[in-house]
Amino acid sequence: MRVIRINKIDEFRNVSTIVREVLREGGLIIYPTDTVYGLGCDPLSERAVIKIFKLKKRKLEKPLPVLISNLEIGKRIAYFNKLAEELAKEFWPGPLTLILKKKRIIPDVVTGNKDTIGIRMPNHEIALAIININNGMLIGTSANLSGRKPPITAEEAVSQLGNVDLVIDSGKAPLGIPSTCIDLTTVPPRLVREGAITKSLIERVLGEKLL
Repeated sequence: MRVIRINKIDEFRNVSTIVREVLREGGLIIYPTDTVYGLGCDPLSERAVIKIFKLKKRKLEKPLPVLISNLEIGKRIAYFNKLAEELAKEFWPGPLTLILKKKRIIPDVVTGNKDTIGIRMPNHEIALAIININNGMLIGTSANLSGRKPPITAEEAVSQLGNVDLVIDSGKAPLGIPSTCIDLTTVPPRLVREGAITKSLIERVLGEKLL
């Protein structure tokens, strides 16, 4: 396992080749985001995705979220409705995960054989740089064992998961709590998880109550 400490985005260019090679070879990486530390791989590599399920001891029917580097990538992998556009404009990049109908580019193993996908654009320069290297998308599940507390430092992540191919350590995650998650495939939208963004704030933006 290789651990690389990066404190500033300017330092990322020195390790970008290493990150790219690990992801292209189906490797797993622990990396920082604005919310908690993530465990990532190329979402288009079914072999790598299955390794994440095994490492986290996560049931295959439980979907994995995908982080994106920009809205256009989001529209490549999911169908955006009007509400999704409004929420993305208001809260991205940031701690809001949107559940939308997925497009066929994403393998079914990522979404637990469901026709929906959770996507988010994190507000973290180093995370975005890592995601951008991998064609703008990266598995974005928290770097913890299933059911355990999401880690806010690289050390906490490694203590739970053990060896992965690469660890990017950028200190403590700024927010320290998971993203808020909204299902936009229901009418009205449904609050799946309240995290860094409050339910009341989202309701004010949407102008309607959430389930």
